[in-house]
Formats: sequence, C-alpha cells, structure tokens
Amino acid sequence: MLLTKYTHSCIRLEQDGRVLVLDPGIFSESATALAGADTVLITHEHPDHYDGDALAHALSTLPDLSVHAPTGVARDLRVRAPEAQGRIMDAAPGERFTAAGFAVECFGGQHALIHPSIPVVANVGYLIDDDLYHPGDALIVPDGVSVGTLLVPVHAPWSKVSEVVDFVVSVRAPHAFQIHDGLLNEQGLAFTESHIARIGGLHGVKFRHLHAGQSVDI
Repeated sequence: MLLTKYTHSCIRLEQDGRVLVLDPGIFSESATALAGADTVLITHEHPDHYDGDALAHALSTLPDLSVHAPTGVARDLRVRAPEAQGRIMDAAPGERFTAAGFAVECFGGQHALIHPSIPVVANVGYLIDDDLYHPGDALIVPDGVSVGTLLVPVHAPWSKVSEVVDFVVSVRAPHAFQIHDGLLNEQGLAFTESHIARIGGLHGVKFRHLHAGQSVDI
C-alpha cells in the first residue's frame, strides 16, 4: 500500500490501482489528493479536515467517487452535491465496510474537547485493512485490534504533548507518521516530534516524519 502525506491531516492511499483519500481539508492540496480517487473518508466536519467545496466538485467530476463521513458531514455534502446523494454514506463507530476495495473499521464517536464553550462534534477514526489507523481529532485507542501503522495528530488546540505521547505509547503500532501538523512552524514541530520519537521508541514505536507530498510503502 502506498501512503502519500499531504499538508495537515490529508492522506492518500493507493493499492492495485485503487485510491482512498482521508480528510482532504482546506489546508491540504485537495485537488491533487482527490485526483482519480475512488473513495473519500472524512473524520469530522471541521474545515481543516473537510473541504466541502472541493469534495462537492470532485463528486461532480468523478462519477464513481463515493464518500463516507459522520452524519453531519454527509448531510452537508448531500446539499452541496445533490446529484451524488447515492454515493454519500453515513459512517459511525462500530461499523465495518469496504471502500475502494479497502476494509474499513470505524472507531471513536466524538471530537476531543477544545473548550467547554465550543460544541463537541462527531468524529470517526478509521482503521484501514486492519493496519493503518487515522484517528481524526481524537486520541481514541482502537479496542480489540493491533494497529500496524499509526497516524499521529501531533499538535492541536485540543491536545498537549504528554497526551499525544501517551496515545502513541498506548496504541504501540510498530510504525507511526505525523498528521495534524499544519499549525506548527518547523521549530515547534521538530520539538514535539522529538518527544514522540524518543519516548515512543522506548515502547517499540518507530516514528518517522513525512514531508507534504512524500510517499512511503506500508
């Protein structure tokens, strides 16, 4: 499986000519990430993970493209792209389905708390082919599974470094790459990732930084 990292939390997966894209948001190179995509998975409604205009355009130009997303996102997208309603599916924790030939299992349920005054929205984490886990904006450890490759939200208004490190240690995936890194400058990112790599390494986790546009076989 070929994984390509785009800016912030967008990931593109390719295998045997099949393309699955996760969280193409407004900080990401959505047009490039979505080119030729078969299926898109959205974790939650915040615009850094869900670019409604870009995704509606993709649905209008890619007749076989399908989308799985939490109910609120799916509802909004059906309004934006009414001609594609049959290709927009709700996703919820506990569900399993096949998307673009990839096996998908859903975890979580809600976004991490940003502040008590800010409403908490739905958030679905996705485990792909029993290996790759994209948690969206929540540090939910998936139960009953062994994750092979973890995508780590390294920085957010709702988290602190100790929580991120504990998440990495708890999941204990052999391999980990960063996501949700679009809000840090190079110095801040290097500082945070050094803690993740050092402490995660003590627990058997090999953490690696991927630049935007960089690909890796997993």
